[in-house]
Amino acid sequence: MFVITSEVNAGRRSTEAITVSSFKRLAQTVFGLEFQIHQAPGFAQMLKEGAKHFSGLEEAVYRNIQACKELAQTTRTAYGPNGMNKMVINHMEKLFVTNDAATILRELEVQHPAAKMIVMASHMQEQEVGDGTNFVLVFAGALLELAEELLRIGLSVSEAMSIFPDSGHFNVDNIRVCKILGSGIYSSSVLHGMVFKKETEGDVTSVKDAKIAVYSCPFDGMITETKGTVLIKTAEELMNFSKGEENLMDAQVKAIADTGANVIVTGGKVADMALHYANKYNIMLVRLNSKWDLRRLCKTVGATALPRLTPPVLEEIGHCDNVYLSEVGDTQVVVFKHEKEDGAISTIVLRGSTDNLMDDIERAVDDGVNTFKVLTRDKRLVPGGGATEIELAKQITSYGETCPGLEQYAIKKFAEAFEAIPRALAENSGVKANEVISKLYAVHQEGNKNVGLDIEAEVPAVKDMLEAGILDTYLGKYWAIKLATNAAVTVLRVDQIIMAKPAGGPKPPSGKKDWDDDQND
Repeated sequence: MFVITSEVNAGRRSTEAITVSSFKRLAQTVFGLEFQIHQAPGFAQMLKEGAKHFSGLEEAVYRNIQACKELAQTTRTAYGPNGMNKMVINHMEKLFVTNDAATILRELEVQHPAAKMIVMASHMQEQEVGDGTNFVLVFAGALLELAEELLRIGLSVSEAMSIFPDSGHFNVDNIRVCKILGSGIYSSSVLHGMVFKKETEGDVTSVKDAKIAVYSCPFDGMITETKGTVLIKTAEELMNFSKGEENLMDAQVKAIADTGANVIVTGGKVADMALHYANKYNIMLVRLNSKWDLRRLCKTVGATALPRLTPPVLEEIGHCDNVYLSEVGDTQVVVFKHEKEDGAISTIVLRGSTDNLMDDIERAVDDGVNTFKVLTRDKRLVPGGGATEIELAKQITSYGETCPGLEQYAIKKFAEAFEAIPRALAENSGVKANEVISKLYAVHQEGNKNVGLDIEAEVPAVKDMLEAGILDTYLGKYWAIKLATNAAVTVLRVDQIIMAKPAGGPKPPSGKKDWDDDQND
């Protein structure tokens, strides 16, 4: 690389890199010169032309911190019950209006390497707990912002990090959500079983005390693996040939009916002839294209999905109290219902006026289900509304004052980072954050550990979170603090950024949506 240095405002220097090939062309055009320019010695000569390299405190560490702070600031205004919604349009031009941080991050597709570490930490929080992703972002951003202050007053990166030491089953898939447009939120209901936005294939639309046979293959006759040619000379031979095929299908469907099965669920297409014989033997026929739905249904009714159209044995047949076709709003649905409440899977039927509203409610349901999952692992709860964070900040600050040397500054800044949570709640509620923080510290100094921010008050006010019933899961807080801290430490450990030149290759065609989607006929 050939480097040109120029003077700019306030006596600062800026460097602009010109590629070797560009400078050669410039020299040849302006001066008519032909000469060889060698790359500058050092790390840059080991990289391909077009690669980027940043190092040191100013170029790498502060640059990384700034990217993470901006990411945290983006989602901070969406934190808490009074958080603002974000309007996100993803690369597929799909619109999302939400304040759910997990959805915002998933659709933003963050590219900065340091910011990606914070995003990965929030994804781990989503996988481990299912909630609290925005807490991770806000807290990690606050940690890095305060770490930057320490670095600017002269502490080294190692002194900012040395205070961090190394240190009943419930499946969320058991709760299924079915969204049906129309009516209102209060028309939503819970059903023990499964609901599919499908219609039945045959004439039978309701079966009580259903015996269910599930097939992952098409409901059709056998197809040979190799092609064959049949030579038909007369009309009688043609009649006999088609009659033989009909008799074979009749025998297959009759054999299934003889096992006691009165509902057939198939994962493939349904042939007209097979449908005719299903109606003949009074069998209800349902088609599910999704293998995921097929597996969930098998779990719900206790059936085994068969790969071929063979009669099921008794252990492979599922059972359901009632299977029927119903209409919710103007949408046809097939319901597999258990009368008892001890079924493996339940379905929440959500109603709403718009798709965006139902998507938001679905995310709220998902958070609630994950909270229940966390409580089955650890039943401990902590006060919400910023009470836990202020108490941690108070106790960690007290500990920092007992520590000698430079580490006390890092400990106190770590404690100060916890203030970001009640501060964000206060700002999003429209009250003065500094006044709220002062009141919380004053109350906690008196020994009232459960007092947090009262977001319903029009003025800065506090109240007992335990009495108000505003609680957070202990495990959710534990993992959020751990993951945010680890992500911040990882970002601070980076002192070089090396970005390879983006690969070339063909660009996707413009103006064509879904050009890379598989076509499932």
